[in-house]
Amino acid sequence: MGKKIMALLALLLVLPVAAPFSVKAVDGGAPQVDGKGGVVMEAVSGRVLFAQGAQEQLAMASTTKILTALITLEQPDQDTYFTVDSTAIQVEGSSMGLQVGDQASLGTLAIGMLLPSGNDAANAAAVRIAGSQEAFAQLMNERAAEIGMTQSHFVTPSGLDAPGHYTTAYDMALLTREALENPRFREICSQQTMSLEYGNPPYKRWLRNHNKLLERYPYAIGVKTGFTDDAGRCLVSAAEKNGVTLIVVTLNASDDFNTHQRLYEYYFDQLTATQVGDQVGDILVPVTGGELEVVTGVLPQEPIAALKSGEQKNLRVLVETPHFLYAPVKKDSIIGTVKLYHQEELVYESPLVAGYSVAEEPEQIPWWNILARLRGWMEQ
Repeated sequence: MGKKIMALLALLLVLPVAAPFSVKAVDGGAPQVDGKGGVVMEAVSGRVLFAQGAQEQLAMASTTKILTALITLEQPDQDTYFTVDSTAIQVEGSSMGLQVGDQASLGTLAIGMLLPSGNDAANAAAVRIAGSQEAFAQLMNERAAEIGMTQSHFVTPSGLDAPGHYTTAYDMALLTREALENPRFREICSQQTMSLEYGNPPYKRWLRNHNKLLERYPYAIGVKTGFTDDAGRCLVSAAEKNGVTLIVVTLNASDDFNTHQRLYEYYFDQLTATQVGDQVGDILVPVTGGELEVVTGVLPQEPIAALKSGEQKNLRVLVETPHFLYAPVKKDSIIGTVKLYHQEELVYESPLVAGYSVAEEPEQIPWWNILARLRGWMEQ
């Protein structure tokens, strides 16, 4: 057991960390993107398979609502109805049809901004959550920073053009990867139509999704369209096939739906969902102050990586854990991270959790205290 611990610590010291993302040359065999920015990302690892103008700061139109909807769906009281702000809903562009005096819930507004791309829904949610659109924009920038969107800045909840409102194709892929982890977001953006209730008083309506890729491509699972005169046609989409999930972003690209489908067909053919548990092996983390000296780290889900042909033979494992844990350690609590690299590219990442609980070591009672307790018991 001691040898395994020493091997783990040695592994942490010698394995290099992969370089951060940098813009890659366009894959020579991949379909070309006629737009200003484009990215193909594997959703589990965040691996960039294709990049074209990926770090160029561009307007993104209503794909902004991916972040607005995510923040909205992260709020409590999703089903509580309230009267929408009358000023917020007076906005140009696409709409879910809110009128002055209408009642809606945050959950309803999230549907309204993700399907028909309602600018009124985005503004109404912003005012409800933060008190004003300006205050909500601050929340957007804070949340974007948490996600790692270092080249983006948000000004409007709806995505209408405004000075200082911009992003990159790479940042939008990062945002979408985060948003798809939210089950409700993933469910809503995948629907071609949805029924919901709002109005004065609320009554049942049906809304239709603007994302035509859901109809055209059988593996599509979302996410959001966008268009303004400044941004051009913008599309952020995701698709899942044979256990592999890809995210495609194009900004200011005229033939976006066809381009996305061609990119999916090309990269799905290159990738295979591969079981990589053998590469990870056993992981032991030292515990101090516990009934046990170590805890076994396990992966919460079967480790599946999307790999190209031949990559499985050349994977490097990086295990990131503290040098030791303090007891108590709860079962299934996160105790580290496991990453797999092919050369310098991250191809798999997962949290590492405790396989069982480790209680604190019982307090030792001094021998003279034990004798005193025995004497007291015998004298009763």
